[in-house]
Amino acid sequence: MPMTYQGTVTLITGASAGLGVEFARQWAARGADLVLVARRLDRLEELAAELEKRHGVTAHAIAADLARPGAAAALRAELDARGITVHSLVNNAGFGSHGPFVGQDVAQINEMIQLNVTAVAELTRAFLPDLVSDGRGALVNVASAAAYQPTPAMAVYGAGKAFVLNFTEAVGYETRHSPLRVLAVSPGPVSTEFFDVVGSRDAAVGRMATPEQVVTATRRALERAKTPPSIVAGLANRVSAAAAALTPRRLTLAVSGRILKA
Repeated sequence: MPMTYQGTVTLITGASAGLGVEFARQWAARGADLVLVARRLDRLEELAAELEKRHGVTAHAIAADLARPGAAAALRAELDARGITVHSLVNNAGFGSHGPFVGQDVAQINEMIQLNVTAVAELTRAFLPDLVSDGRGALVNVASAAAYQPTPAMAVYGAGKAFVLNFTEAVGYETRHSPLRVLAVSPGPVSTEFFDVVGSRDAAVGRMATPEQVVTATRRALERAKTPPSIVAGLANRVSAAAAALTPRRLTLAVSGRILKA
């Protein structure tokens, strides 16, 4: 079954900026209705109005802090109350930090794990039965090139993205007999607000991609006759990920630590 946009609803998290905005624009341009989720309602409403006017789709703006425990269940309940059925899910929300783990704030660590790991698992579990049952859409989880090796100075972020990568591939295998497309996408540094939140450009390793480049690569992978379990966006990032898999772990760790200025 080909990837379907028209007549379906796609839920996009982290939709107020960066990759989330670009996912919304590219999906809306192909006729998908949207549920846009992030904390900043004003930005979501502005984007929803833009997409409805430009593409004639329906876009729902829902403010939610997915870093709070129980947020995934609350979002599912909200959509059920509105009578909205989701056919595709893009788990894009996330943030990182840079610096030695020993000095990081415990509350921020917990918030990062809740958003980057727990919310991805809980949202996937909440909506996966509907996605599999319908089968026209996709489950897309945004991982990172950081998932392919340890990341000193970004220990929690990198480990969380390794979870997203492995989790998504496993779910994809479990649902392989359904027509649902399941994809983990791992970009390198992207020109978004991410590094403003991180607070350091030392975490930006390699050439910056644009959100359009990353989302276009994601969409093209989904539209293949056979969707791969995961992709690394950008040639240099693919080479780096492949090299990490072939290099002794101790050497990979040392190189990563020097690059990230740990």
